[in-house]
Amino acid sequence: MSLRVKRGVWIALLLAGCTTVGPDYREPQVAVPTSYIEPSAIGEAQLDQWWRGFGDAQLTGLVERALKQNLDIEMAAARIREARAMEHAAGASGSPQVAAETSVTRQRISENAIPAPPGSGGGGGSGFGLPGQEFTTWRAGFDAAWEIDLFGRNRREREAAAARTGAAIWNRRDAEVTVAAEVAGAYLRLRTLQGRIANAGAEVARLQRFEQLVDARTRGGLVSGQDLEQQRSERSAAAAGIPVLQAQAKAEIHALGVLTGQAPDALVNQLAAPAELAPSPPVPPGLPSELLRRRPDIRAAERELAAATADIGVVVADLYPRISLTAAPALVSTALGSLLDWGSRSFTAGAALDWPLFDGGRRRANIAVRNARQEQAMIAYRKAVLTALQDVEDALGRVDGDRRQLAELEQARATAARAEEIARTRYRGGLVTLSDVLQAQQRRLSLEEQLIETRGALARDTVALVKALGGGWQENGL
Repeated sequence: MSLRVKRGVWIALLLAGCTTVGPDYREPQVAVPTSYIEPSAIGEAQLDQWWRGFGDAQLTGLVERALKQNLDIEMAAARIREARAMEHAAGASGSPQVAAETSVTRQRISENAIPAPPGSGGGGGSGFGLPGQEFTTWRAGFDAAWEIDLFGRNRREREAAAARTGAAIWNRRDAEVTVAAEVAGAYLRLRTLQGRIANAGAEVARLQRFEQLVDARTRGGLVSGQDLEQQRSERSAAAAGIPVLQAQAKAEIHALGVLTGQAPDALVNQLAAPAELAPSPPVPPGLPSELLRRRPDIRAAERELAAATADIGVVVADLYPRISLTAAPALVSTALGSLLDWGSRSFTAGAALDWPLFDGGRRRANIAVRNARQEQAMIAYRKAVLTALQDVEDALGRVDGDRRQLAELEQARATAARAEEIARTRYRGGLVTLSDVLQAQQRRLSLEEQLIETRGALARDTVALVKALGGGWQENGL
């Protein structure tokens, strides 16, 4: 058989052997309900910039500032850059590797030794030196190596690295969802606390007026001093709760400062003045199947599963032969002036076959490890889907409960306000005492407190629903 025919046979065999071992990834199919159990609004919500639905300019500004400056998001962006660099490194591993090499070596041959080739200690020269001779060897050349990816090891490495880059991108988007929800939650808690502080101040003022009434009746001998002391105690107890609420409000302002990438006290002046809590917008959840494409944590888990699947192919390829080609052309001379002469050329070329025969089961164990990791990634993906469905159902239930409670409280507050107005009218006509008016006012203020808390709960649960639906990230070309 001629040399050309033999070469063609080897090429055909190599091409026939070029395959990619390990399982090919297929996106998992997870069964989800056709609709949610909890009642919900009908329609399609705008989830990309959901915070604008509250109609609060300060809330919008804080969320958008946080999305640009939050340190958790910046860290997630740095992880994307790391993953992309690793993806590039994985792609480069399958390319030929070429390195330039130059050297100069000074050598002396022992007078008591057998004559040896000049440069035998690493000079790479030719010819024999004499005992006691000294000489310099100059060398300039290249070292090249290429491992032929017969069984797809490098391809699987690139596939895994690309999947992990995708996971890093989705993790950053998940960070955006979390940060937007945390900013909105802190802001809504702040406004709720400020509303409670104002209502508590009104309650203290009511108790002060009632205390003045009791004081006048005590001086008139109509009641004992014990009644006055009891009233003073109630007023002091009500006033004592205000500093606690103020401290909680300051803590929320500090949290907003850090969430927006600033010092804790950076927003004190901007947010210290109370503002009315914005009404919560309705958020239609859509279909459960949309969670699979909308929730960043589910998308990240899916990419991690793809990477774990590709990792199996990397270790399976270790069971098969690895063929590498090497070449080292160079110019070698004992005189610098003749280094570029045609006669100074030197080269080595070779091919190596590395085929593991026995390793005590180490490679098989590595395959078992990667299979187990893929199984874990699959379980993590399924858990992410179930957790997302639970998050939405829980949030829908809380929002529905908040709305029904709010409706009942608003009706009760309206009734209490009418009762207070009747008491005031009768007091002006001399039919009831001021005590009756203050008691009616106390009932209304108590309902106002419950309304403030329920409105805040509805707003926060609305944010939780949007977060559960995966709202807050945008296609930003990451």
